[in-house]
Amino acid sequence: MTRTTELPSATLLRFATAGSVDDGKSTLVGRLLHDSKSVLADQLEAVERVSADRGQEAPDLALLTDGLRAEREQGITIDVAYRYFATPKRRFILADTPGHVQYTRNMVTGASTAELTVILVDARNGVVEQTRRHAAIAALLRVPRVVLAVNKMDLVGHSEPVFATIVAEFTEYAAGLGVTGVTAIPISALAGDNVVRPSAVMDWYSGPTVLEHLETVRVARDQDRHGARLPVQYVIRPRTAEHPDYRGYAGRIAAGSLRVGEPVTILPSGRTTTISGIDLLGRPVGAARTGQSVTVLLADDVDVSRGDLIVPTSDAPATTHDIEATVCHVADQALTVGHRVLLKHGTRTVKAIVEDIPARLTLDDLTLRPHRGRLVANDIGRVRIRTAEPLPVDPYADSRRTGSFILIDPGDGTTLTAGMVGASFAAPEPPPDTTEDAGWDF
Repeated sequence: MTRTTELPSATLLRFATAGSVDDGKSTLVGRLLHDSKSVLADQLEAVERVSADRGQEAPDLALLTDGLRAEREQGITIDVAYRYFATPKRRFILADTPGHVQYTRNMVTGASTAELTVILVDARNGVVEQTRRHAAIAALLRVPRVVLAVNKMDLVGHSEPVFATIVAEFTEYAAGLGVTGVTAIPISALAGDNVVRPSAVMDWYSGPTVLEHLETVRVARDQDRHGARLPVQYVIRPRTAEHPDYRGYAGRIAAGSLRVGEPVTILPSGRTTTISGIDLLGRPVGAARTGQSVTVLLADDVDVSRGDLIVPTSDAPATTHDIEATVCHVADQALTVGHRVLLKHGTRTVKAIVEDIPARLTLDDLTLRPHRGRLVANDIGRVRIRTAEPLPVDPYADSRRTGSFILIDPGDGTTLTAGMVGASFAAPEPPPDTTEDAGWDF
């Protein structure tokens, strides 16, 4: 197959790395930054100095992402490390997530906004439980693309059969999750094989390097299956002589687009009105779209406050007190039936109670099995929640932004659980890819 050099339509790619302990995530990220010339001279000098102090002959590139002192001392990743870099073809926001089971919760944070996830596997160990857990979370979070990076190929003699066996097992498992857009790449992050430059010792592989794939893969943004959603963050009333009657409703458009003259409904009150103006960066515009922070002016004097949702009248979601969702429990404190919590959805926070926890996911066979109404840290399960006030929620399958929520401990503000309304393992078909990655694209 031939590979095209057509540039992707997107100029920014958000992606996350995940994998089990010591699979080499931080080394991969460090290699990407180093070999793509995205490391400042003083950063590299600091890494070289620390590496020399440890008695290492070569710079430990993993130190480029492990920023916490405890991470450097223990040689592990604890928190999500965000890095920003660019090549002539694309800009990147990268989230390097921890591999330890107790820090799996951080993978939810890192992958929640990702358009692609790189899941690493140690070629010596193959697919392990943590690999399956990360794949399951990526599927639940509707990450449209997955790269399987089989690392440490140098430690298995750069064996194609070893690589093929791992790829077959992972893709079969991923298919059960509904993930079909898997691209597999054999790499050695430590040596740099197939990370930025093609490997000279794995000539049996003819596909792209990791960076080539990241630069050229076409990843569609959220394909929202409904109209606009604007969570109101702030009500603007300057009360100045120049603007005595100005009243605007500011927020970031979570989905769709809004236009001047469009009939809209305010939720949860259900009041209707019309958009009389939209201000963007201090200037009036006729329309605004997903991701833009705007101030909306309304034709009528209706009661709108922080936490309300402005939506097209023709496509307003129903409000409900009862939410069924798939959740990833992220706190050390267990979630139990009868647990009183705060539920934060968009810019709105309401009181709620956990009415039922009917099932927990078994990662081995991907079945939801009856459970005793309890989820502990890193569990994935189903919950039913009753809220004190009605909420306008969309299914997570329709929108990652307006179909998600978090549960918060009302006592100390700890985030307990990340939830996806009605989510299941039925990920959407990945968008068409402009590249023709030879060899191992599934």
